[in-house]
Amino acid sequence: MGRKSIKDDKSVYFKAREEAGLTRAQASELIGSITESRLEKIETGKVSIYPEDVVDLANAYKRQDLCNYYCTHECRIGQETVPEVKTSSLPEIVLGMLSALNSLNNQKDRLIDITADGIISDDEIEDFVAIQKQLEQIDRTVESLKLWVSNMISEGKIDKNKLLSN
Repeated sequence: MGRKSIKDDKSVYFKAREEAGLTRAQASELIGSITESRLEKIETGKVSIYPEDVVDLANAYKRQDLCNYYCTHECRIGQETVPEVKTSSLPEIVLGMLSALNSLNNQKDRLIDITADGIISDDEIEDFVAIQKQLEQIDRTVESLKLWVSNMISEGKIDKNKLLSN
């Protein structure tokens, strides 16, 4: 194996490769679609990474969170539309989701009142924003669950074919 880098400001892609225990040459060979030279340029920020490259790196390194990182940090569209999620344990995800759903359940009648006339008035806006934040929390927990499932598939702990056949 090659030498370990002592560089302090490593990119997320650089760190992911190192955490996978791969040299650039090994990673390039495993990925197949990215040359060692291009991988070095991606890791050092000399070239922009393509979405296809991120998918390939995520699969090779078994780090599906790289896709979320790309969308939330490097993709202009994703920065505005994709929630940033952190890798969490299944119990943390489920408890967070239940908490958010319970909170929203307590506000559902208010949401109906606010939206029934198709207009959000000035006296309703504060409550509407609070409900919208609860919905965003649910969205983040759903995305966390998707990331958890992707990681389990990547690690071979869940059979993707069995998951899709049900």
